[in-house]
Amino acid sequence: MKIFRVVSHKRTLLGFKRSFSTEPELKDFLNYLDNLKNYEKCGVPKDAGTDSSHGFDLGRMNRLMDRLGNPQTGFKAVHIAGTKGKGSTAAFLANILRTEGYAVGCYTSPHVRTIRERISLGKLGEPVSAKALNCLFHRIKPILDEAVALENGRLSHFEILTAMAFKLFAQENVDVAVIEAGLGGARDATNIISSSGLAAAVITTIGEEHLAALGGSLESIAMAKSGIIKQGCPVRWFSLHIYITALWILKKLDLDYAMNPTLGFALLVLGGPFLPHIEHIFLDKASSMCSPVVSASGPGNRSAVKGVSKSNGKPFQSCDIVIEVERDFKLFIELFDVKLQMLGTHQLQNAATATCVALCLRDKGWRISDESIHAGLEHAYLLGRSQFLTSTVAETLGLPGATIMLDGAHTKESAKALVDTIQMTFPEARLALIVAMASDKDHMAFAREFLSGGQLEAVFLTEVNIAGAKSRTTSASMLRDCWIQASKELGINTLHDGMEEYQKLFENQSFCSAGESKHKTILAAENSLLVSLRVGNQILRARTRDQTSIIVITGSLHIVSTVLSSLLG
Repeated sequence: MKIFRVVSHKRTLLGFKRSFSTEPELKDFLNYLDNLKNYEKCGVPKDAGTDSSHGFDLGRMNRLMDRLGNPQTGFKAVHIAGTKGKGSTAAFLANILRTEGYAVGCYTSPHVRTIRERISLGKLGEPVSAKALNCLFHRIKPILDEAVALENGRLSHFEILTAMAFKLFAQENVDVAVIEAGLGGARDATNIISSSGLAAAVITTIGEEHLAALGGSLESIAMAKSGIIKQGCPVRWFSLHIYITALWILKKLDLDYAMNPTLGFALLVLGGPFLPHIEHIFLDKASSMCSPVVSASGPGNRSAVKGVSKSNGKPFQSCDIVIEVERDFKLFIELFDVKLQMLGTHQLQNAATATCVALCLRDKGWRISDESIHAGLEHAYLLGRSQFLTSTVAETLGLPGATIMLDGAHTKESAKALVDTIQMTFPEARLALIVAMASDKDHMAFAREFLSGGQLEAVFLTEVNIAGAKSRTTSASMLRDCWIQASKELGINTLHDGMEEYQKLFENQSFCSAGESKHKTILAAENSLLVSLRVGNQILRARTRDQTSIIVITGSLHIVSTVLSSLLG
């Protein structure tokens, strides 16, 4: 029997279940996708992302694109892979290019509120309209049906969606597409862009996520992601100087190359920082492909967060971004007082990586001003990345006065980045965590980062569907057991339901009682996300009084999606 007692609230938030009722126009399309294999729901098979006999069949994707007329040949692309930071780097770069006036297509995953978020189009960067997506689906459905049949039903949800994104980009005649890889790189469905169509390949970071699917080690993960590196110029130094001279002549002749770049070669931009042996994997692959390399984390990157402030009630970080590259390319920019809406030093690194890509494109002849880079970085924003809900939304959730933060962190590295961001933004804040995670994540490593770095009053371990299904959901009790074990390993005192002291605490609702229990972090398993939020808020209010306190909802973009989607109902 549950011992949590919460005050009822007049609004029921659909039980925090995602609803597509606001987009009835997409019903047929979404039903079609639901009948395809969806690895976001069921998990990725072992070694599926490796460039091996066990890897995804990229030939299947190429055959599908052939049937659709190979739309991926109709635009230039920047291809972004990496363990973390792909989506944010894509958002920064797409905004820079839009600010300059380019028509940009952007393809990312997963989505938070609507599947339309994965595909943005044009100079404003809005998600593709339901009407445009629906019209394209019905127009090409006979081709998709034929392809699915010829491939014996093996075409996946992601492959179909990727093909449709590329078809839309070609149809809308975008100047450039910024494309985030889904898993790995070499065998990812997005990796069908030819060398001639690739303006730049970008690898952001390498970490221990999707280990089984990507070969089991950091080295195998790096090898898989290096698969997006394409053939560059045949002789690096000599050809590079000829190329730069050719650009100088074009500019002197006042030829309008910049808005329709076709001359060039595929280059590699590394985000990082990387372990030396991991970086060497990328450098060796780039060398074998004669692809020039630019590092966004080299000694020439002298970027720093200067401070955190608020504008219209929302925090932003003020940053200086200074990049100077001497090798292969001579790149230089100084941007002062850049107000980033996405918080944390990891987001500053993502912004620096996107800036390096923009500088490389400019060096290749694209018209991109310093002012557009500055403004584009400031306008970039993504749901579920250090996102603070407004006071109105907090009241809608039945939590008036609460400060609520959403972040999709789900790895050891992203947990540390989130802890560091909270400490930088609210150094004295006490926290109540609401955590739900997928089954294929490292729950122990995630817990250790928060237990050793956060000022935790309570942690509620809860459950949400992953990509609309329960097959990858981790039970609240299993998560609680991981956090208990992690706290014991770290020597941190906690209260949990295996302790008599915990039972008394909740029976009496005496969260601020004097004594030892006041200084122990409460660990609770609760299946209901709504109950977790309400009780977590009660604990914070009772224990912190006038201190700054924050409810942090994290562990997956799917828990973020569940909360935000419920607010649409």
